[in-house]
Amino acid sequence: MSLLKGRIKIIDQYIIGKYLGTFIYTLAIFVIIIVVFDLSEKMDDFMKSGLSFWGILSKYYAGSIPFYVNMLSPLINFIAVIFFTAKMADQTEIVPILSGGVSFNRFLFPYLVSATIIFSANLVSNLYILPYTNTLKNSFENTYVKRNDPSTKSNIHMKLDDKTYIYIDNFDNKTNSGYRFSLDNFNGDILTKKIVAENIKWDSLKRKWQLTNYSIRKIDGLKETMIYGNGKLKDTILDMRPDDFSAYDNIVQNLTTKELTEKIRKEKIRGTGVMNDLQFEKYKRYLHPLSAFVLTLIGVALSSRKVRGGVGVSLGIGIFISFAYIVFNQFTQMFSTKGGLPPFAAVIMPTLFFGLLGFYLLRKAPK
Repeated sequence: MSLLKGRIKIIDQYIIGKYLGTFIYTLAIFVIIIVVFDLSEKMDDFMKSGLSFWGILSKYYAGSIPFYVNMLSPLINFIAVIFFTAKMADQTEIVPILSGGVSFNRFLFPYLVSATIIFSANLVSNLYILPYTNTLKNSFENTYVKRNDPSTKSNIHMKLDDKTYIYIDNFDNKTNSGYRFSLDNFNGDILTKKIVAENIKWDSLKRKWQLTNYSIRKIDGLKETMIYGNGKLKDTILDMRPDDFSAYDNIVQNLTTKELTEKIRKEKIRGTGVMNDLQFEKYKRYLHPLSAFVLTLIGVALSSRKVRGGVGVSLGIGIFISFAYIVFNQFTQMFSTKGGLPPFAAVIMPTLFFGLLGFYLLRKAPK
């Protein structure tokens, strides 16, 4: 019995090593290929930016490589499991393990340990690393790659709180400046204060808004007071930030998890129409790492049987299913952000569907 336990531990170490080794090696190859293609595609933008090699590396690829790793992780995870498990089956390594008294569920244990490691790494990355690296990547793209894309948002109406409403005719994300700004403050249905300014600009050092050519009208019953600031500047604190008016779709990816939660809370009051995007991003950060378990179960179930045609057949089926998983994720995201599908349902549906498929395939797998 002790000898069997010792052999099982060796097998566990062997499978975990093969799993993680194949995953890291394959992921590195795919990332290098994508970086090469990305470099060739954006070479003109890099040349026009005037940045040095180190500037491009630190301002763009330091952010884009973690993004690619996160994007490819489910696909590479699946390919890694399929590849080395099918190779074990082809070399008749799995049959002796199962016929030696090891149950199929016990055989799955090292796979689940490896999947847990990948799940944990993806979860930590989603919550703490990617918001920072995405900021580097997206800021570079918005400045140098999407330089000809519209950077302004028009006719902005926003509710800051139960009493305060603002309007900005036009806001430029590149200069963090707005034009023809107005603020209305109410007490119930009664207007108590109105601020109008020709320009409003975000001061990143003071973390305040700066009004130019403004007027302030205060109403107290029948008494009204007017303050004019023609040609003057006025600093004011408002519960809004430049990214609240962003014309770029990728701004949500830059938010930390804490900022994302706070923005969702404010969006319930403001109702600017980005709630689905915010909630989808939040749920995705927590739930997408579960793909490590789902695709591992499917991969083991598909590749643990020795089939005619060797590793290639299992690998081909695995790549097809992994792409189907990615496409399913993209469709549900589109239906969530554009079609009204609840964000939680959009995020959990691919994992739930392929998870059930994995359990079904496990039941049919050779024991």
